[in-house]
Amino acid sequence: MTRIIADISVSLDGFVTGPDPRPGSGLGTGGEALHTWAFSDDPDDRRYLSEGTARSGAVVLGRRLFDTVDGPDGWDDETGYGAGEVGKPAFVVVTSAPPESVRLADLDWTFVTTGLADAVRTAREHAEAASAAGGKDLDVVLMGGGATVGSAIEAGLVDVLTLHLAPVVLGAGTPLFTGGTPRTLVRREVFATSNVTHLTYDVC
Repeated sequence: MTRIIADISVSLDGFVTGPDPRPGSGLGTGGEALHTWAFSDDPDDRRYLSEGTARSGAVVLGRRLFDTVDGPDGWDDETGYGAGEVGKPAFVVVTSAPPESVRLADLDWTFVTTGLADAVRTAREHAEAASAAGGKDLDVVLMGGGATVGSAIEAGLVDVLTLHLAPVVLGAGTPLFTGGTPRTLVRREVFATSNVTHLTYDVC
């Protein structure tokens, strides 16, 4: 079964970027500390990252995050999604209008202009096709940014929420949760490494 998994790193005070996120510094001031775990040599973090990306049949991201990862200082062969870990999944971008060009043209990009729910539906179709081709269940991963993940949870589109809780207090930045409809979370896993605490919840 294809699950919709929201997966994002967050500070102890609930921010997914530091202050002043902008082109060239998408994580804001101090926000790089949120993703230390993803680039560490800790074998537990490496295994967690590898297992998660191996289950990714499609990835959803918002336009602001796309502009960051596709920008001149964005992803490359060393830092892209699951770089060095797995084959590349399909990427679905929620946007009001497709970009005129794409730097990372070797990746499978789909631009959805009709809203987040349609983007998740499109990503599910990609993941289900990849599952059928590969003979194993694959997930849809909502990787961000924070507004996209928060909106998906608010809209009831998310089955599982995975938080990578970094031991940092940013003080300001982009909050993950900004109010809205209460949601019940059922804790399924807590896994601590030397860099981060990985938390997995079912979203009810």
